[in-house]
Amino acid sequence: MTQQAFPKLLSSQIAFDIARTILDGFDKHYRLFRQASQAARRHFEAADWATAQAAARERIDYYDKRVQECVHVLQDEYAPEELTDPVWRETKLHYIGLLSGHKQPELAETFFNSVSCIILHRSYYHNDYIFVRPVISTEYIETEEPLPTYRVYYPAADGLRNALRRVLTNFQFDLPFADLERDIARVEARLSEAFGLAQAEPNLQLQVLSSPFFRNKAAYLVGRVVNGPRSYPFVIPVLHDRQGRLVLDTVLLDVYHITLLFSFTRAYFLVDMEVPSAYVSYLRSLMPRKPKSEIYTVLGLQKQGKALFYRDFLQHLKHSSDPFRIAPGIRGLVMLVFELPSFPYVFKVIKDFYPPPKETTRAQVKEKYLLVKHHDRVGRMADTLEYSDVAFPLARFSEELLNELKEFAPSLVEIEGERIIVRHLYIERRMVPLNIYLLEAQAAGDEERIEHGVIEYGNAIKDLVAANIFPGDMLYKNFGVTRHGRVVFYDYDEIEYLTDCNFRDIPEARNEEDEMASEPWYPIGRHDVFPEQFGRFILGNPSIRRYFMKHHAELLTRAYWQSHKDRILAGVVDDVFPYPQQIRFCAQDASTPPPPILENLHNE
Repeated sequence: MTQQAFPKLLSSQIAFDIARTILDGFDKHYRLFRQASQAARRHFEAADWATAQAAARERIDYYDKRVQECVHVLQDEYAPEELTDPVWRETKLHYIGLLSGHKQPELAETFFNSVSCIILHRSYYHNDYIFVRPVISTEYIETEEPLPTYRVYYPAADGLRNALRRVLTNFQFDLPFADLERDIARVEARLSEAFGLAQAEPNLQLQVLSSPFFRNKAAYLVGRVVNGPRSYPFVIPVLHDRQGRLVLDTVLLDVYHITLLFSFTRAYFLVDMEVPSAYVSYLRSLMPRKPKSEIYTVLGLQKQGKALFYRDFLQHLKHSSDPFRIAPGIRGLVMLVFELPSFPYVFKVIKDFYPPPKETTRAQVKEKYLLVKHHDRVGRMADTLEYSDVAFPLARFSEELLNELKEFAPSLVEIEGERIIVRHLYIERRMVPLNIYLLEAQAAGDEERIEHGVIEYGNAIKDLVAANIFPGDMLYKNFGVTRHGRVVFYDYDEIEYLTDCNFRDIPEARNEEDEMASEPWYPIGRHDVFPEQFGRFILGNPSIRRYFMKHHAELLTRAYWQSHKDRILAGVVDDVFPYPQQIRFCAQDASTPPPPILENLHNE
């Protein structure tokens, strides 16, 4: 492009005004996003868990609300005939210029795409009018606030314990610690033992992110130890004790435990970040195998996570050749699930119709998935990425899959030349269905694996109960096993709040005819649940039944479910720890040694 042509190209006042409107909409969104993250600190200090949970749920909708506001402004201000191709091309160029010096350029580009894809037709999704690839670099963006992205402490000056004391006191929580010196000594001992800090190099440093990470009832301080050429991650969870004072609950030193803390099965953190890309880069250094898309998502920037995930997916398509196929396992009544074997995710499409006994609609199923998106997933429900109008290469679809889509979801499928367009789908991390996991363990005669699966299955249900979730359909096929052996629930079409359920005992039969009747002799309401019946559906295998009754027999009693419902209705928020009980300092008080540090770098 010549120097003479460039000024002539950027000559539209309409294009500049549109670009300014879109960026103003994004800036409003991120300002409110940061305000919610800052308020999380106040909720934590006040132990106002109900307000904290409500604020976290509300923040998830901020992005879509701001996008819709921006779209309405543009539609009110400009007639469709004014938004010509040359105008929109110039709008993007103006927008790039406005992002010079911006602190969140990658997020602003994604916001531009969200607005554009509503106003423009689908055919524009992969052209010059949106940001198919990032244009503004996020490398070396500097914060303008008093605090840098992370603060550095030098233990060589006056010792590791004093450095840790400065780390804790610099966060200036508006609450006293129960026994800060005791807790610091514990952290110091763990760090020294795990990382060999007795042989400290001259450059020994503690580098700690300036903003705490808030989620549920905890604040997490995230940092790394730099000792010579080596770098080691650590995370310190800060909790309230029963007297309302602060305690350091443990220190996470293992990449495995830290990765699980940032898992796709957990709620999003609230973190105050002026330069989010700097936080993502820092966290990536701690968890090198975790995709940037997942890190953005777990920081509450799920739209950016979606954008990066889709770019990664397109790259994978370009460099792979295997066909899409029906996912293995028992086929569901509501969802049609397919996969690309070389890609570690599955694609889920809501069917157009459902055979009995299912009584639901597409709108109701989407509401259930939205419920999970907004709820605390406590490490036991998979997060999902929701997409509309996704184009796949038609030649990569197996004939079986194509026929299934046409038969069961014809309203969601459209073929355009060499592409197949799926109008709506969910994408989830692939897991081994629990029923297949248990069948394989039984076939191999692996009793230890069977017991592990049953223990994890019951623990998953108990964690969901603590989070006010009743799974509805508790068949093994609705649970998956992650690569780390954790059991996660992933079928949401029958999910309910625990507090909406009516837990009952089966009434005693009035006579022999009642006992022999094929249908219940007692009335059953829509939300009635009979826990003693669960065993009829899930405990047919003797080996599974033995281990279930050993570890989780209480799940078959009304008393268990009702007691948790009563606690939730009373406003009690139970603790669900995202790390093992045995590494907590309170376990150390009980003379239980912490487990050894693992060298496991896989992400969940």
